[in-house]
Amino acid sequence: MSQESLASDGGPEHPDALPEYAERVLEVAELIPPGRVMTYGDVAEWLDEGGPRQVGRVMALYGGAVPWWRVVRADGVLLPGHESRALGHYRAEGTPLKEASRAAEGHVPRLDMRRARWDGGGHTEGHT
Repeated sequence: MSQESLASDGGPEHPDALPEYAERVLEVAELIPPGRVMTYGDVAEWLDEGGPRQVGRVMALYGGAVPWWRVVRADGVLLPGHESRALGHYRAEGTPLKEASRAAEGHVPRLDMRRARWDGGGHTEGHT
């Protein structure tokens, strides 16, 4: 099927364009200051649209171009499969961490959500 037939059939005119919701999620990720994090649910609440799963899906598909390590699970567990890369970013930015207990698998620290969580204060433009 050609691009022309997609456009004429009501399909996307720009197949490489991000969906609007994805653009909005990524914009929020870019607002989060170094050393701070928001949960997937926090981002959905900030946008007043979607939920944690939708935000997680956007980050999984499109988050590589933004500071993806700043959008996290609510329990502070580092993104499985990306722990080492994320940990490097957290340490470079001074993000508060809780050191892993000796019993923790792989001894990977968690985020200290009480101290690292950002509420969006000071960046209300565009917030609905």
